[in-house]
Amino acid sequence: MAERRWKRADIVRGGVSTPLDAPMVPPFPIRFRDAAILTLCYRTDPEAIAALLPEPLEPLSDVVMIHLYDMRDPDWLGPYREANVMVGAELPGIAAGAYSPWLFLSSDIGLAHGREVHGQPKKLGCPRIEMRGDLIVGTLERNGIAVLTGTLPYKQQRADLADLAAILPFATNINLKAVDHIDGRPAIRQLTARTLADVQLAECWRGPCTVELRPNAQAPLHRLPVREMLDGFFWRASFTLVPGRVLHDYLEESS
Repeated sequence: MAERRWKRADIVRGGVSTPLDAPMVPPFPIRFRDAAILTLCYRTDPEAIAALLPEPLEPLSDVVMIHLYDMRDPDWLGPYREANVMVGAELPGIAAGAYSPWLFLSSDIGLAHGREVHGQPKKLGCPRIEMRGDLIVGTLERNGIAVLTGTLPYKQQRADLADLAAILPFATNINLKAVDHIDGRPAIRQLTARTLADVQLAECWRGPCTVELRPNAQAPLHRLPVREMLDGFFWRASFTLVPGRVLHDYLEESS
């Protein structure tokens, strides 16, 4: 079998990932079908949120939103689970959304795609959503330690995604993308954003939730302490991950 030689044009085009003959990172768009999501909301200290936001982002509120996903049928990646911790943030005059200080997931492909493309601070973890009688339970483990435990009554009050979006503009995810050259010089320093597309909601429920955080040096969710528990949501939906945009380029700003 003749070996293929990769040409310069192949390498410099968009959507290329290594290894070249079995790419790790999938190209856009990526469809996620019938994902089950447990969303937990609570209030924290405003200064705790401000301390985690990179300049020039500004906080929108004192609310923390944690999504635990059971990704049942995504293109390319196969089934996996994910947890995304979000706080409201805006780049004044340009965009508003939800900034992610931490993400954890069970997929090596999802981890690589999130870090290489979006700049999401993804780490390996073990999120779970379980139905235990009349209770929906969400957990996140890192290093074999339970970092997060959240609960929600099982399907008691019907809701809509508009109710969730009114708490935090979560559909637009903002991240800090930081990549260095091999010699240590900064190669990419950007604020990036992506917005979910083609969202098809199957069901959505809400109710009072509980959130318990356990300190962990490698998963420091405790830096956003729980001050008041709010409503949680359980919802199922299909959506598409499409290309995002660069909101701010620190290197261009400093040149």
